Amino acid sequence: MRQPGRVALGTHRNMPEDAPKATIRGDMAGEHMTQAEERKPGAGVLFGQEHVRRYLETGGEEGHDWQGTTVLILTTTGRKTGRKHSTPLIYQPYGDAYLVVASKGGSDTPPDWYLNLVANPEVEVQIKRDRFRARARTATPEEKPDMWRVMTRAWPAYDEYQRKTSREIPVVVLERI
Repeated sequence: MRQPGRVALGTHRNMPEDAPKATIRGDMAGEHMTQAEERKPGAGVLFGQEHVRRYLETGGEEGHDWQGTTVLILTTTGRKTGRKHSTPLIYQPYGDAYLVVASKGGSDTPPDWYLNLVANPEVEVQIKRDRFRARARTATPEEKPDMWRVMTRAWPAYDEYQRKTSREIPVVVLERI
């Protein structure tokens, strides 16, 4: 039973219950889910800070496994404000590093979290209960084709996002420090 005042992952306070499921985070693509799937911890549609809160509160029990892939929490330092910003992102391991994609759903502008890590590449990453500092960098042109294949196996919509924009969507490499 849901506690009063808590929003189920995949819902929004101002969204009618019969409204189609859609994402608020520009990096994710919402999909229709069955009611049984929605009741699973961590299932549903990502929508920013509620997902981050639930992920952090449960050590990733809710929010790590999402629509057939995996999600980490990336915390960057705001390039203008200096404040910490946490974002849920699809990831894949790659050797000793982790990969994420700065897609913003195929927008012509990059996501703020990417601009933040370009300005300050020292970030914090949480994967389930494992929280660590990392250095973020954009994959080189030589690295990117293989890394892109890894990420599109995890989330095929990245290819569609790339077709939607003239911007070269970066793959970001997160390396523990």
